[in-house]
Amino acid sequence: MMGYFIGVDVGTQSARAGVFDATGQLLSSHSVALDIWRPRTGFAQQSSGQIWTAICATVKSALAASSVDPKNVIGIGFDATCSLVLVDEDGTGVTVSPNGEPEQDVILWADHRATDIAAEIDQTGHDLLQISGGTISPEMQLPKLCWLQRNLPDSWRQTKHFFDLPDWLTWRATGSLTRSQCSVVCKWTYRGTGEGWDSSLFEQIGLQDLVSEGFARIGTAVSLPGECLGPLSDEAAQELGLKSSTMVGVSMIDAHAGALGTLGIGRGASKLALVAGTSACHIVVGPEAAFVPGVWGPYKGVVFPTLWANEAGQSMAGAAIDTVLKRHSKWKVICARAQASGQSPYEILEQILHKMSGADDVTLLSKDRHIVPDFNGNRSPLADPHRRGVTSGQRAVADDEDLALDYLAVIQSLAYGTKQILERLETQGVCTSEIVLSGGLAKNALYCQTHADVTGCTVIIPDQTEPVLVGSAMLGATAAGAYESLEDAASSMCGAGIWLSPNKLHREYHAKKYACFLAMQDHFQHLASLMKSE
Repeated sequence: MMGYFIGVDVGTQSARAGVFDATGQLLSSHSVALDIWRPRTGFAQQSSGQIWTAICATVKSALAASSVDPKNVIGIGFDATCSLVLVDEDGTGVTVSPNGEPEQDVILWADHRATDIAAEIDQTGHDLLQISGGTISPEMQLPKLCWLQRNLPDSWRQTKHFFDLPDWLTWRATGSLTRSQCSVVCKWTYRGTGEGWDSSLFEQIGLQDLVSEGFARIGTAVSLPGECLGPLSDEAAQELGLKSSTMVGVSMIDAHAGALGTLGIGRGASKLALVAGTSACHIVVGPEAAFVPGVWGPYKGVVFPTLWANEAGQSMAGAAIDTVLKRHSKWKVICARAQASGQSPYEILEQILHKMSGADDVTLLSKDRHIVPDFNGNRSPLADPHRRGVTSGQRAVADDEDLALDYLAVIQSLAYGTKQILERLETQGVCTSEIVLSGGLAKNALYCQTHADVTGCTVIIPDQTEPVLVGSAMLGATAAGAYESLEDAASSMCGAGIWLSPNKLHREYHAKKYACFLAMQDHFQHLASLMKSE
């Protein structure tokens, strides 16, 4: 028997664990919710202590439900959001909060406190910006480090190690300070092609401290995802309910774990992994490096060791849908109706849409309702954190049908955002014919089919119900030696999928709606310019 593997995923709102066999079959899973503190507008903070406690609970619960003996779990892998964790010399968390709460030692990935500093870094024109699409996002770590140095000098001085959350998890599990190439290349400007840290950029933006220390606080040892960090420490093994012989793989960012867990599916090479949950990440991998304005990368070795990756995304996907719906006066009414009928609010809204259309196809109902979902900026391809959402065509009556139209329009708008990303990739020769769609929104049939119709791509929904978790489990399986490479693990553990073909009848309709989407983006920028002019 090859043994079993555990994948751990720390998302924005929860920590999850799954137990898998060598074929990628999910035996059991469990999740625990996480808190987010927002002390000011644009700030988002978490607690590493709460995260680790949640992980331990999820692993124990998933293991108990699987009936797998802990001694037969031979590998564990971790993925997480690209959040920033601070620890002191004793391994205790250091506050990132302007209010000083000691337990809040994590700056969440979606935190935009460093937006102005990111713009300052852009002004340097450093050549490293080329691999982040020409600009650096406030969601990346260098702007956040600069913010901490300037605004929380005590925390800056107390911090012994700055970790990306995926690397903090493996440090907590093993004691190893080794960083993942996935994290440091994608979010820290580390050159993954052999050059390592670039002193000149750090010096230009005021982070000379890190340079003079030999980059010890942000990591000097870097390994590829899935390489073995060694076994669990005795302390971590006891906390997780596992054996200390369990091997730990080098970690990944959550979206990249989702890409790993899905890119083994499909027929062609022109595949894009769309990991769509609270936010959405669009990841492509290939043998050649492609520099695409407004798209992060190319990054080498961040998913598969020998391949290059480009990453685009939407800062809000599921969160954009929630933002639109929760603002509406009828949202609570729909939620109450859903609870009473044992359905989800989205099912109720889709029933309303079908009643309005008198048919199965509801696409054309949104003719006069248009949305741009850039409520928290546009990550790709505009790379502008100052962008905001736009809505057109709202009616005087805010009834159930009005809310249902908002629901349809925002789902379509997310697909138009994906189309815009695909078009930008194509300008540099990166073409897409298949989208492998995973994450929470893969369970929304309207979202999935709309993406096929709008982009003209075949959309593949994995049979694997937890592709991010299985991606993490692959890290553990490879570290344990069950597979020689991540490619082998993906080939064996990804499984199959359901193919959705685009409905060509609505091609012209979506072309018009997409033109409206682009025009509204332009109009927003024009209005913003007018308000800035003296």
